Amino acid sequence: MTVTEILIINALVLAVCFAMLWFISLRTRDVTPVDSFWALGMVIMGLTTYSQTAGAPDRKLLLLTLCAIWGLRLGIYMLRRWKMHGPDRRYQTMLGKAESQKGWGFAQSSLRMVYLIQAPLLFIVCLPVQLGQIDAQPTVGLLGYFGAGLTVAGILFESIGDWQLAKFKANPANDGLVMDKGLWRYTRHPNYFGDVCVWWGLYAVACETPTGIWALPGPILLTWTLTKWSGVPTIENRMKRKKPGYDAYVRRTARFVPWFPKRG
Repeated sequence: MTVTEILIINALVLAVCFAMLWFISLRTRDVTPVDSFWALGMVIMGLTTYSQTAGAPDRKLLLLTLCAIWGLRLGIYMLRRWKMHGPDRRYQTMLGKAESQKGWGFAQSSLRMVYLIQAPLLFIVCLPVQLGQIDAQPTVGLLGYFGAGLTVAGILFESIGDWQLAKFKANPANDGLVMDKGLWRYTRHPNYFGDVCVWWGLYAVACETPTGIWALPGPILLTWTLTKWSGVPTIENRMKRKKPGYDAYVRRTARFVPWFPKRG
């Protein structure tokens, strides 16, 4: 199969998955599970590519395994958070504004503002796992093993950060306080930083192949999304309104790349 045919089939599979999610949300009036599918959908893209390609087995298995570990961990974590805390108020606010200001109903606003945006973003971000499996040669080299190590480090960093934050929030004594312990002492967004490491690592594994080099838009888009658009800016604006001590936390703590906190 050609690269184009593989990507078209993947895109069709992804479109069907998102259509099913949308139809389910029409009954539940809740789009929050799309956050879990952001990770699980990338695992699906890895699996559909694996089944269609005849690339080097070691690279295919490495990319699929790393993607599956990352995606299943994050996807299950997001599902549990949704079960515990219910619908995400950010989505509710966004869709409510669309309904009141633009006259859109839930079906139109959720389709246009959530699913039709997240589907292409997901497809592009996971290009390393798709394109990296296509070429039969070469086998994994030094750059690939470095990328695998970076991916594992990113998964651990993100997982530990999520665990520390969940533990902090579970303690009623911390209500209204700013999490500044553990990894959160060295970066204000350890989960996002870990995520970026994962996908630059997967790109390093992929770009040892001629086709995988073209997956570069994936990690670039993810980095831009998390640092400039819907990740860091959204979280920080909300935290500054909700947490009185957040401004002081910002002044002493690295924004994204971990570093030692400033004194004073």
